[in-house]
Amino acid sequence: MIRSEPQYPISRIAEIFKVLGDQNRLHILSLISNQELCVCEITSIIGMSQSNASQHLAKLRSAGLVKERRSAQWIYYSLNQEALPLIKEVLKMLPDVSHELERLKTQPDRPKCDT
Repeated sequence: MIRSEPQYPISRIAEIFKVLGDQNRLHILSLISNQELCVCEITSIIGMSQSNASQHLAKLRSAGLVKERRSAQWIYYSLNQEALPLIKEVLKMLPDVSHELERLKTQPDRPKCDT
């Protein structure tokens, strides 16, 4: 069989599948695949504590699926576009979360990560 995609060690692929085995992490991936978000925005949408969201983001980051950008005291998270092609296929299977992102914009007590 001829493979056009680069081959990765089985241990690396197993690590990614392990990280993807949590519904909260899949939800976070789906959100940040649409737009860059700070942890306070993620917690507002998902309804979990900041420490819990940060732990999930740390696992996603250590697996190389998420990247972060610092701006003052805030950290913004986005999908690592250089992640394995498999991740792009997984994202296609996740439900559309654009309505959650729109709802975040209309919240009167919306988290303000840049102030």
